Amino acid sequence: QVQLVESGGGSVQTGGSLRLSCATSGFTFDLYSMLWVRQAPGKGLEWVSSINRHGDSKKYIDSVKGRFTISRDNAKNTLSLQMNNLKPEDTAVYYCVRARGSLTPEGQGTQVTVSS
Repeated sequence: QVQLVESGGGSVQTGGSLRLSCATSGFTFDLYSMLWVRQAPGKGLEWVSSINRHGDSKKYIDSVKGRFTISRDNAKNTLSLQMNNLKPEDTAVYYCVRARGSLTPEGQGTQVTVSS
């Protein structure tokens, strides 16, 4: 059974930092590129960042470049997202997703709220 469990969200003020984690099981983690996607209140899913299988190729949406860092630990089957200098527009539910041609979340997500 495929499981992706996100954690690490919370409420911070503008400029704060959070580190999101995604614990995975039920599939061969190192066979997949992985994504972080988010959904802000009243909006659709938005791709945020991706990392390839080996962790040596990373991509980011322009709005988070220089502030967010994606990483993975294939030995522990975990995905992380370090988020620094958070802004109110980063407020959303964040999901980790396997790269499989869809942004549809596979876990429950973790809420990030940034207040000004």
